[in-house]
Amino acid sequence: MSAQFVGVGVGPGDPELVTLKAANIIKSADIISFIANEEGQSQAKSIARDILAERSTQAQEIPVIMPMCEDRKIANRVYDKAAKNIKASIEQGKQVVFLCEGDPLFFASFAYLLTRLQDHCQCQVIPGISSVHAASAALQLPLTLLKESFAIASGRHSEQQLVTILEQNDSVVIMKAGRSRTKILAALRHSQRLEDASYLEYIGRENEYIQQDVKQLLHQEGPYFSLFVVTRNAHIRDLVVDNTSAGSANPPNLSIGS
Repeated sequence: MSAQFVGVGVGPGDPELVTLKAANIIKSADIISFIANEEGQSQAKSIARDILAERSTQAQEIPVIMPMCEDRKIANRVYDKAAKNIKASIEQGKQVVFLCEGDPLFFASFAYLLTRLQDHCQCQVIPGISSVHAASAALQLPLTLLKESFAIASGRHSEQQLVTILEQNDSVVIMKAGRSRTKILAALRHSQRLEDASYLEYIGRENEYIQQDVKQLLHQEGPYFSLFVVTRNAHIRDLVVDNTSAGSANPPNLSIGS
């Protein structure tokens, strides 16, 4: 492979959801890099642990220690230092693979390193299964049907921004829900979408938790790896399908499997 810096999505948590392409690149990389907390623990590395154990030799590592804070100046200093270390390794002829939970370009730290390195070295991105799609699968719930609109929001939005998004879209996934749970529940209540919402933590992991009656949730902080999925309820969706197909065996603009 010609790429020297590779962002690899390892999926939402279940090691069996790592793609074959991601697994092969992880096995062949010279250096493995990943975000870790101040104790050195890494969710992405943990997901890829079985693949790393299959390597014929142990890979060198560049852990990127990221403090749990929202100060972007601190985060940018961490990314600057990590990019410098990765660039130095690449200049020595090494291939560096950066492990990412979910997908590398969806709410992922890899994007901040990519912007710092893509003008200096060859880069590649291997997509991964996102937590959004893992949540939909866990709930066995379609995210969108027919002409339904779909939006992805961040729990970092204001309550009023969340209310507007919930009122203007049929389906909404709210990411980064942990510290914003109380605010999100208030937005769901004010937009009259409480009945449409489900809450999920640690999807695909041993400690996965799903609450489909969000009125039962405590108004306190949850973990970082949590989200809300909001869709129109089954009754409304059935009405939409019935109205679309009424009087026609083959309704216009309807493609099987869309």
